[in-house]
Amino acid sequence: MRPLKFKEIIKILERNGFVYNRQRGSHYIMQNINKGFIIVVPFHGENKELTPGTFKDIISQSQLPKEKFIK
Repeated sequence: MRPLKFKEIIKILERNGFVYNRQRGSHYIMQNINKGFIIVVPFHGENKELTPGTFKDIISQSQLPKEKFIK
């Protein structure tokens, strides 16, 4: 599975119950409105792919199935 771009990840998270909470430097803080936990998504350009390790961490922290992140 190839890493997605920042804007693609944000769209997937928003469709699955996450909302923008705040930004700290170059990182978006997204909060799950149903469960209350937060995840951090680095923002280094909308069209820039995240590194594979960071991408996998976002998937696991979001507690969403991997299939949600496959195009």
